[in-house]
Amino acid sequence: MKSVVIFCIFAAKSTEMSSKITKDDLTWHEILVRALLVIASVAIIVWLMPRRNSFNYNIEKGKPWIYSDLSAPFDFPVYKSDEAVKAERDSLMQLYEPYFIYNKEVAGNEIRQFFKDYNNGIPGLSNDYLSIIANRLRDLYTQGIMNSSDYAEFHRDTTRMIRIIDGKDANSVQISTVNSVVSAYEQIFLDETLAAHRDILRKCNLNDYLAPNLTYDKARSESSLNDLHNSIPLATGLVQRGQKIIDRGDIVDTKTYNILMSFKKETERKHENDPRISYTILGQILYVSIFIICFTFYLTLFRKDYFEKVRSATMLYALIVVFVVTASMMVKHSVLHIYILPFAMIPIFVRVFMDSRTAFVVHMTTVLICACILQHPLEFIAVETVAGMIAIYSLRELSSRSQLFWTAVLITVGMALTNLALDWIDHSDISSITLSEYNIIVVNGLLLFCSYPLLYLIEKAFGFTSNITLIELSDMNKELLRKMSEVAPGTFQHSIQVGNLAAEIANKIGAKSQLVRTGALYHDIGKIINPIYFTENQSGVNPHQKMGSIDSAQMIISHVTEGIKLAEKYNLPNIIRDFISTHHGQGKAKFFYVQYKNNHPNDDVDELLFTYPGPNPFTKEHAILMMADTVEAASRSLPDYTEKTIRELVNRLIDAQVSEGYFKECPITFRDIAYAKTVLIEKLKTIYHTRLSYPELKKEKT
Repeated sequence: MKSVVIFCIFAAKSTEMSSKITKDDLTWHEILVRALLVIASVAIIVWLMPRRNSFNYNIEKGKPWIYSDLSAPFDFPVYKSDEAVKAERDSLMQLYEPYFIYNKEVAGNEIRQFFKDYNNGIPGLSNDYLSIIANRLRDLYTQGIMNSSDYAEFHRDTTRMIRIIDGKDANSVQISTVNSVVSAYEQIFLDETLAAHRDILRKCNLNDYLAPNLTYDKARSESSLNDLHNSIPLATGLVQRGQKIIDRGDIVDTKTYNILMSFKKETERKHENDPRISYTILGQILYVSIFIICFTFYLTLFRKDYFEKVRSATMLYALIVVFVVTASMMVKHSVLHIYILPFAMIPIFVRVFMDSRTAFVVHMTTVLICACILQHPLEFIAVETVAGMIAIYSLRELSSRSQLFWTAVLITVGMALTNLALDWIDHSDISSITLSEYNIIVVNGLLLFCSYPLLYLIEKAFGFTSNITLIELSDMNKELLRKMSEVAPGTFQHSIQVGNLAAEIANKIGAKSQLVRTGALYHDIGKIINPIYFTENQSGVNPHQKMGSIDSAQMIISHVTEGIKLAEKYNLPNIIRDFISTHHGQGKAKFFYVQYKNNHPNDDVDELLFTYPGPNPFTKEHAILMMADTVEAASRSLPDYTEKTIRELVNRLIDAQVSEGYFKECPITFRDIAYAKTVLIEKLKTIYHTRLSYPELKKEKT
């Protein structure tokens, strides 16, 4: 996973650099970035992919075989189980005789040293005891003396035989006849003659004249042991090429388990140094490259805005790499069934933050890359394709948390039904269908419930904002909105009305209605700093009457900058802050601008003092909010509310915005603007419709 992290950092840095390149170099830089992203993705995926010629099955004794029918691709022996081989080796250990080299010189040297040390005899004993002790030492050396470590290791089984090499002769003797230095010292006093004078002889330190004369011959002993082990036949039979090993759904019994383990061992042995593995790697590089390049061309041709954004490009490529690498590791180590990995999270994430088409393309790219590492790819492709389509269809518009729950349920049902259909196609006997895969699909569905917390993590990691977050921000009990309703109730009502109008326009022209509704609620949030300076919050007192035009204009304009500060303080997403900064664009506070020019006809006007900081709208949603905000505010000043006055107001205001170039930087069309006008006119007619006057009851004349 460390490689995936490095890849994400690389993608982010590469895309970030694109903003620093001049327009002349942009084309070549885009090509370079795309090439590097493709190379990095392919390198990480192929590096961690299992090789096609490896054994990618998870074998469980006593469990159903969950993979497709398996036949032997080549002849291979059926090896004995490790337990059987160990039992045979243990039985052969009774025949094993370790080798020891007999050193004749040790006895002569030690006995001569003894006579030299006691040349004058042993105090308290006659000189005859020197010969008795020497003969006793000679007998012990003839039997053989080992060092303590060898004696402790080999003397555990007193019936064991060892082989002593004396020159060219090798004689087998029982280990119990051989002594260690310690036991040889005790053997000295088993002689009755010497035992009677034990106290005197102890002072002689006779153990100083006992030294090992048997040396363990490691090389010869290990060679003998290997010969014994090699004499055990490791195989009990032969499986011929094409022979059926196991059918899908069969129980893996002991015999079949041994055959499968033998197949695994032989497969790994055959391909350990197989030069053909290089062709496997080349094939994987080519296969993965095709799909990554196709995906990159999709972004280049149809979703270029995603590719140019750091967060979008990083998330899309990272999703592909992370899921393919995870699947590869699962297959390589045979940890779990591949269906347990919730691939449907990919279209869920991409659909929530981007669009349906991109969600499907990313999902299918990932699934098709993963298919090449599986033993039965067609079933996997079918099941995961259905899962991806259900995820996209069910999240056409995410408006509540419960949708993610039902999406997980629908995906689980869809995967189970697809898998059942394939089982019915492959099995004529329904009773032979196992439930193991369906249990795994259920686990997959449970893992899909993790999509909700993961959505939050992705939002924070990549800077996206989901519809769920927008809905949560639209809660009127949010601190900022509640404060606005209390401090600036007129602005609060205006924001709600603008949100309703903007959402209707967005639904009509295919924009993001929840986004523009939430943006509308916060677009005038800066007015809560000085609410009395805005008409909708005034109740008879207008502080602008005592202020100059420039000061009044600055006060009005300040609600944008104050709104940005409040958005930062309350940690509103950037996508909401953009509505605050763009809802007036780089327009002017026209009332005070015109007022100043009328009062100072001969003075030069510094237009920047009356201009909002902007920027102008750069998304379709920004443009919708600007139109709805302007029309809703101006509609309150109409002298009468007829269809004609409303239509003239809407057309005049929006046409002015178009002519002043506010919408040049956003992807809104004249058709969209025409629809926006129609929606605004119809909604304002509904809001300000003329009510009938109720007749008064006439009193009867008396």
